[in-house]
Amino acid sequence: MDIRTINALSYEDFVAYLGNVVEKCPIITAAVWSRRPFANLAALEAAINEFIEALPESGKEGILRCHPDLAGRDLQSGTLTTESREEQGQAGLDALEATEVSRMARLNSEYKERFGFPFVICARMNNKATILRQLLERLGNERAEERARAVDEVKKIGHLRLRALVLTDAVNKL
Repeated sequence: MDIRTINALSYEDFVAYLGNVVEKCPIITAAVWSRRPFANLAALEAAINEFIEALPESGKEGILRCHPDLAGRDLQSGTLTTESREEQGQAGLDALEATEVSRMARLNSEYKERFGFPFVICARMNNKATILRQLLERLGNERAEERARAVDEVKKIGHLRLRALVLTDAVNKL
């Protein structure tokens, strides 16, 4: 769908189509709808990111808490959102050996206990080895530093999800 079509969507259709750009946070999409028309995909993405940045720290943590554990219970039971299932699969997290699943579960638990929200990383831009390494490294961060890092990862995820849903300007001109 091109940006002109996105701009013409009703509120309900806009939220239905773009509502999972930020995992399980359609309220963000709902909030930026009123900022239409967007000049291009970059302007839409900027509006979403500005909304996220304007949130208090507790709101940012709320967004992070909407994310599933990587290679966690939701992946194993098939209850991930379509986007998360594809992203985790692309990173190889759906094909872990039993020892890797156990290690990931332990590290996810440690991370959530330390920070109060799940570990968030853009799975599409990583593989299982990088994800495990980042999880271990980021366990050593301070809470504020880690919250900022995780929010940056949410933005990366959103960027890729938007690019999958909205035709870029270059494609529109072909």
